[in-house]
Amino acid sequence: MQVLVVDDDVLAGEMTTAVLEDLGYQVFQAENAIEAMEVLNQHLSIELIVSDLNMPMVSGIEFYRELKEQGSTLPFILLTGDDPDKALAQEPRLDACVMKDFHMYERLPAAINTVLSTMQPACRD
Repeated sequence: MQVLVVDDDVLAGEMTTAVLEDLGYQVFQAENAIEAMEVLNQHLSIELIVSDLNMPMVSGIEFYRELKEQGSTLPFILLTGDDPDKALAQEPRLDACVMKDFHMYERLPAAINTVLSTMQPACRD
C-alpha cells in the first residue's frame, strides 16, 4: 500500500516515514500541502494520507478540507503535537488524529488499522 506523508518538519516526516516503512508501506513525502497535491496527482495509487496539523501556509485540516472539496475519499490521518481531541473537535470528519509523541510508533499503526478496517471495500480498491 502506498502512503503520502505530509510534514513541514523534515525530521518528523522522516520519523513518520520510518514507522510506515517498518510496517511495509511504500511512502511518498511532501513538505507542504501544495507539494502533496502534486505528489497525489503524480501517484494515483496512493491509498492513505498522514499529515501534520501545524504547517505554514496550509494547515493539515485545511489540506484535508480542500481534498474533500475536490471529492477525495482517501483516508486521512492527522498528526499533532497538541491535544488530538481539539483537532477532532475542529474537524470531526477526520478519519483519525494521532498525538505526535514517543507513543506514535504504537498509535499510528493502530490508527491505520482502525481506519482501514472501517472503510468500505470499494474505497480501498
